[in-house]
This record gives sequence, structure tokens and C-alpha cells, in this order.
Amino acid sequence: MQALGRQILVEFYDCNTDVLNNRELIDKYLNEAVGKSGATIVTSTFHTFSPFGVSGVVVIAESHVSIHTWPEYGYAAVDIFTCGETIDPWVIHDYLKESLKSKNSSTMELKRGMFKIEGKLNHKVVV
Repeated sequence: MQALGRQILVEFYDCNTDVLNNRELIDKYLNEAVGKSGATIVTSTFHTFSPFGVSGVVVIAESHVSIHTWPEYGYAAVDIFTCGETIDPWVIHDYLKESLKSKNSSTMELKRGMFKIEGKLNHKVVV
């Protein structure tokens, strides 16, 4: 069985609360993390909530990376979904853990789209 994609669900705890409430930094860090992984950025959008919190998504040709922050708890929920075998989602995870200054985290990796396919999966993405 081969998977079409990998999805990492991440809970980052004990993060820097100032970072978690800064839309510009969250935007910068997610886009930088995606860039470091070699994924192709299609678009991104971020929103600041009142009184605090940021949500955003970076759509990549290989799927997406999303974040929702709760600065009041020092917590961020991140979803890293990559398709194909060319992008390592753990590169994104590691960069975000460092950037958010998370002291503790919990992760769960899922294989998505499990199929019996002969040969190697090789997704060519056209943007």
C-alpha cells in the first residue's frame, strides 16, 4: 500500500505568546517553513482575532499548512499536509517548533489516500 499524502497534526505548547498573537510573524514563519521544505507556495491568507489569536493557511501545490493560535494558552494547532514523496513535512514541523519557541509538542502522522499502486508514486505538480 502506498499513500498519496502525509498529514501531521501538531499541537505546540508553551509557545511565545507574543509570537502567537503577531499575524505578520505567523505569516512569515509559515511561509518560510514551507519554503525550507521545497514545497511550492500557491497563496496564503491570515486573520487576526479580537482580542487575540491568529489563524492562517498556506496553500501549496502539494496540499496545505494551516495554523490556529491561542496566545492566552501559549498554544498553536498546526496541520501539515503534503502529497507525493518530494516534500518532507517534518522540515516544516521542525522550523515552526523553533520559530514559535515551543517547549513541548505532540504530533500524530497520518498516511492519506492509501492505495495499492504498482511502482513508485511520482506526482508532478503544475501551478
